[in-house]
Amino acid sequence: MDGRPGRRRVLGGFAAAALATILPDGGRAFARGLRESELTNKLRALEHAHGARLGVFACDTATDGTVTYRADELFPICSTFKTIAVAAVLRDLDRDGAFLAKRLHYTATDVAESGYAPITGLPANLEAGMTVEELSAAAIRYSDNAAANLLLHELGGPGTVTRFCRSIGDRVTRLDRWEPALNSAEPGRDTDTSSPRAIGQTYARLTIGKALDAPDRRRLTGWLQSNTTGANRLRAGLPTDWTVAEKTGTGGYGTTNDVGIAWPVGGGSITVAVLSTKSDPSAPADEPLIAGTARLIADALAQHQSLAP
Repeated sequence: MDGRPGRRRVLGGFAAAALATILPDGGRAFARGLRESELTNKLRALEHAHGARLGVFACDTATDGTVTYRADELFPICSTFKTIAVAAVLRDLDRDGAFLAKRLHYTATDVAESGYAPITGLPANLEAGMTVEELSAAAIRYSDNAAANLLLHELGGPGTVTRFCRSIGDRVTRLDRWEPALNSAEPGRDTDTSSPRAIGQTYARLTIGKALDAPDRRRLTGWLQSNTTGANRLRAGLPTDWTVAEKTGTGGYGTTNDVGIAWPVGGGSITVAVLSTKSDPSAPADEPLIAGTARLIADALAQHQSLAP
């Protein structure tokens, strides 16, 4: 997606311009040019109907239209960290593809302890091992926990993801534990958390900003575009003719997340981060909540675009 023409060429100045215009929302929804109370009420009603705490951040880089709701509250990030971990591998460990070609060998115990390993657990991969590039693709496209843990080992542990975030201007997102412990998602926990605004902006820096060089942006964005776990979340609520690159996250207490970038057919790009969690430790993932939120975001930004000069 690197170099795609937009309604306004703001990719290079994203952090300095579009991001700088977004103000704390105090738990209310806001979309520039829209009736704040109307959008807030819709998101609050959706939140109430699903018995969840919902966090939203969306920004249209072409028009500066924004939608925020609990955008600065902390939520468990769960597997949305995997995109950031892979980005850290690309920026800090790889040199001209040599590190991506490195083959790592692991054990059946590594797979079993990870809790979820649809790709690393395949018999052929257990026998032959996988390259760092293959592990990176598996971590993003299939949310493979064992692949993510192997990458974290190469980076130096979960704390390296936190340090990577700080190095690109994200002062909020943090990773403290390994898979699958990081998904426990207890209410009030500060570890393994982010805010919708922080993680949304970080995804933007990695895909349409300058945190990675162009080849690595293209590689990372390609994996996000071909993600297999998000069909019923952002993709289900955004217009079907938009191109979507996203990563899901799921954990205890009904935690259901999806974060990514979308490209409308008219050009430009839209950052979208929807994070949610519940008070019931046994609550299942709530994908309709994410899809419903995405529909409200798309409608709000479309209305703003129609009002833009």
